[in-house]
Amino acid sequence: MNHLSIGKWIRSNAVLCIAFAAALITTLIVPPDGQYIGYFDFRTLTCLFCVLAVVCALKNIRFFYMLARKIVQYCKNTRLAVLALVYITFIGSMLIANDMALLTFLPLGYLVLSSTNKHHYMAFTFIMQNIAANLGGMLTPFGNPQNLYLYSKYEIPDAEFLGIMAPPCVFSVVLITVCCVVFVRAEPLLLPEAMIVLDRRRTVLYLALFALSIVIVFRSIPYWVGLIIIPTVLMLTDRKALKAVDYGLLFTFVFFFIFAGNMARIEAVREVFSALLAQNTMVFSALSCQVISNVPSAILLSQFTDNYADLLLGVNIGGVGTLIASLASLITFREYIKHNPGKTWRYILKFSAFNFGFLIALLSFMTVWGYGV
Repeated sequence: MNHLSIGKWIRSNAVLCIAFAAALITTLIVPPDGQYIGYFDFRTLTCLFCVLAVVCALKNIRFFYMLARKIVQYCKNTRLAVLALVYITFIGSMLIANDMALLTFLPLGYLVLSSTNKHHYMAFTFIMQNIAANLGGMLTPFGNPQNLYLYSKYEIPDAEFLGIMAPPCVFSVVLITVCCVVFVRAEPLLLPEAMIVLDRRRTVLYLALFALSIVIVFRSIPYWVGLIIIPTVLMLTDRKALKAVDYGLLFTFVFFFIFAGNMARIEAVREVFSALLAQNTMVFSALSCQVISNVPSAILLSQFTDNYADLLLGVNIGGVGTLIASLASLITFREYIKHNPGKTWRYILKFSAFNFGFLIALLSFMTVWGYGV
């Protein structure tokens, strides 16, 4: 591997490299010992792997793409089409995680707008899909990676989890809908037909595996069952799905587990973070996401507070804001620039305006609702 390839790999895996560096530096302060094994949440890692693997298999047979395309074809004007694309991404993120929802539905958004000559709505649609992915995923334990971790760490009851996340989720739908109605005109639109044929047997099999993954996430079946069944089945039916799993995300979790575990054992750090979180857990965690992203914020801050409700809200709402507040935002940025070179700064300005608007509105709404005070 030459220097250019190494540099490209580092840029593509910047968060993973930062996580590794952070873990390595903290091992110099807290040398490896017997307590390290307690840092790792093996249940979270297993559940995340199972969900990602099955979603990759469904993506390979174009199941989600075909389903979304059929829905969009019923939309006869641009406003309805954009709303459909955004809603599909919102709902999709609840089921297949925000990153995968964007990787699946952003290309559909580009196809719809480019094939119907609606390029002027491209930036807005991508930004709304990005916001929808980050905020839609908040409703389920497996929608956002940080949710899966916090749900497992604090053993949050299902009904309580839903009760915490439902208000900001519903409010997000209202905000997204208003934005789409205001900023997109009801211009005539006709999406060209396309023939997509699904493999029925594989579809049924992969949906069954997906159901198994969800049951495991909700603690109805031991997580090690999924670690045996799902890789075994995919080894026989779709090895590409196993190769396509985002192992970088899994190792990012591993390295941040080490980093967070070591930080929690440093007395001065523990005192500072505990004091800051005691002031306003929701706002502080949301702000920390703007600097170090929502997954590492969740792992790190969970070491210093038992207020999981406000922490859960903060690291989900905090996914909107800066480009680095969520890994999903970087995926959207990369996809947009690939199709629209030379429009980087215009996109960033528009992205920042909408995202910070949502961040302020959601934090204000949840404060009025009674959280973060």
